[in-house]
Amino acid sequence: MSGFDANLVHAVPILGERPLGTTLENASDTERMLLDFLLQYRVGGQFIYRDQLRSNLLLKIDSLEVDLRHVGLYNEDLAHAIQDRPGDTLPLFEAAASKAAKKILFPISTDVRQDDAEKEGPEVQIMIKSGMNMLQFRDLTADTFTKLVRIPGIVISTSTLQSRATKLHLKCRACGSIKIMHAPPGLGGVGGGFDRGLPRVCDAPTPDGQKKDCPMDPYMIIHPKCTFVDHQTMKLQEAPDMVPVGELPKHMLLSVDRNLTNKVIPGTRVVATGIFSTFSPKGKAGKGAGPALRSSYLRVCHLELSTGESVSSASLLGGQRWTAAEEEEFAEMARYRDEKGGIFERFSRSVAPSIFGNEDIKKAVTCLLMGGSKKMLPDGMRLRGDINVLLLGDPGTAKSQLLKFVEKVAPISVYTSGKGSSAAGLTAVVQRDPVSREFYLEGGAMVIADGGVVCIDEFDKMRDEDRVAIHEAMEQQTISIAKAGITTVLNSRTSVLAAANPVWGRYNDEKSPGENIDFQTTILSRFDMIFIVRDEHNEARDRTIARHVIDLQMNRRNEEEVIGEIDIDKMKRYITYCKAKCAPRLSPEAAAQLSDHFVVIRKQVQSVERDNNERSSIPITVRQLEAIIRISESIAKIALQTSVQTHHVDEAIRLFKISTMDAVSVGSVEGLSRGQIHEEMTAIEKELRKRLPVGWTTSYQSLVKEFVNNQNYSAHALERTLFVMEKSEVIKFQGQRKVVCRIGV
Repeated sequence: MSGFDANLVHAVPILGERPLGTTLENASDTERMLLDFLLQYRVGGQFIYRDQLRSNLLLKIDSLEVDLRHVGLYNEDLAHAIQDRPGDTLPLFEAAASKAAKKILFPISTDVRQDDAEKEGPEVQIMIKSGMNMLQFRDLTADTFTKLVRIPGIVISTSTLQSRATKLHLKCRACGSIKIMHAPPGLGGVGGGFDRGLPRVCDAPTPDGQKKDCPMDPYMIIHPKCTFVDHQTMKLQEAPDMVPVGELPKHMLLSVDRNLTNKVIPGTRVVATGIFSTFSPKGKAGKGAGPALRSSYLRVCHLELSTGESVSSASLLGGQRWTAAEEEEFAEMARYRDEKGGIFERFSRSVAPSIFGNEDIKKAVTCLLMGGSKKMLPDGMRLRGDINVLLLGDPGTAKSQLLKFVEKVAPISVYTSGKGSSAAGLTAVVQRDPVSREFYLEGGAMVIADGGVVCIDEFDKMRDEDRVAIHEAMEQQTISIAKAGITTVLNSRTSVLAAANPVWGRYNDEKSPGENIDFQTTILSRFDMIFIVRDEHNEARDRTIARHVIDLQMNRRNEEEVIGEIDIDKMKRYITYCKAKCAPRLSPEAAAQLSDHFVVIRKQVQSVERDNNERSSIPITVRQLEAIIRISESIAKIALQTSVQTHHVDEAIRLFKISTMDAVSVGSVEGLSRGQIHEEMTAIEKELRKRLPVGWTTSYQSLVKEFVNNQNYSAHALERTLFVMEKSEVIKFQGQRKVVCRIGV
């Protein structure tokens, strides 16, 4: 009765048990049920988790992946407890797993508590694999705090590995008493752990009950006796296709520890399952933010690649697994053949079916999506297998629509516009961590799209210094960084699909390719195929296109024609399968054919340069020979063939001739070769310099009348002569190009 006299409040449960995990007794009941689940849950005659835990312990892996659906089948209350109160339930789950591990390792011992005292067992990390619906970043509200959530995104930066203390061994400087502190789970040093600091007063008891005279802040940390775990923070960005128009992509801080660290690199697409938690960022309190205002982060319990594989069991490249039915379906697709051709032609017809024509460009895009075979030479040199394509041409030829389709169909892709992209945004940027104040790298578009395709629209609108930044990424497929004390090399194994307009907005047939294409030779040589897309005036073709567009607008096209023979999801899976399973190599016959053809191409370019008396603006170098090899390999790869045959090389050479070689030889106008035009230009320039002294002006029409009508020079030669002299600052145009003024020598 003394307890009642002391004015203490007592409570007796009269309405049955409270929900799981609300009291200490129920916490122990929860742990016991979780232990029973691990040891007794079975499907058929197989104990899934007990066997998995045993095999993991034998391999020295102290982690266990648990499917939440199995927990729900075993006990629905347990599954709800893990979903709604993961912060309380997961530590109990890990304690139960550690007890199960001790039972497996020391089966002779009967009493678990006695075993706890005698033998030190492994601490097992539980990874919760959930089949819940994925939430987008914008769906994470205050209602989801402390709940288990599952969000997809792209990892854009990872911190260096850190050690987070889970148990501190403290010793008093004055009296030498020992104190052990255990850290609650959280973001080490930021949103949990020991960020409140050490105890200010020594609270060790004395035999006679007297108060100790230890000074303030007496404790020091004995580091060798403390316990640490690996810890890493990552930055997750929502996928570009999930961002609403006009909004910035959201970011989320991830905290991973123990066996989940160092599993992903920047650019990896993952689905993270974890506890949506909050922490108080350092330095924010008192700077306009209230003390109760906290930042959110995700305490990760499980990471899986966007292909569905967990990062613990899948490699970063080609980690997807296929069922036997899928493999059989893909093999049947590869064997496909009809009167229009094989799988290569069928696949290219399915690329952007709503765009009329452009069959060869669609075949080039098919080759780009497949890619060639990467090679590692004995001396360590790498040869890229990715194919780069440049579409250069008039506006209104559906270049951007083609880029948008490639972004949808490629398994990994990033779409960017040249005007809105900087060198740092394309490659990598050095950021400073607001918490640790350390510099770290944040990958740009080329790093995020590692293993996929980068679509760069408005390539000609980029500044030259930004365009130079992707030189190394396009050929060596790496990005070298030396900034702020960080010297490193990032992977950017991507294909580049670029679309650009000529200098004057439209392709001018009266100008040479060099005048139309305002790109440096260094960037052009890195493109495997360069297509010049012209908007030609042809009445029959215009009628067909108009009918096609109107039928699309009025939904009168056949569904098969608009959707394509292969749907987008199947195309995406087939591309991933081909890239993972097939790496063709050249056969001896194909190699001999390629070497002979390369010599012929070089001779053609030499003759064109001799006729024009100028170097070709589009260079044909050894890179172009490698380009034809890559195109041949991609055509063989789409048919799942292990060697490149001569018919693959024939198609690759045809594509190369139609694209790059056609761009090289463009320029003969009005029935004259470019050599003849050059002779006329020399004569016109000599005559103009003689007739027009410095400072004098004449009308453009009088020049046309004199040279074209009276002396029978071609109008194209006169136009080009004036263009060259204007560039050389010998003349300038005035009065809306009606007056020509001589300004220089």
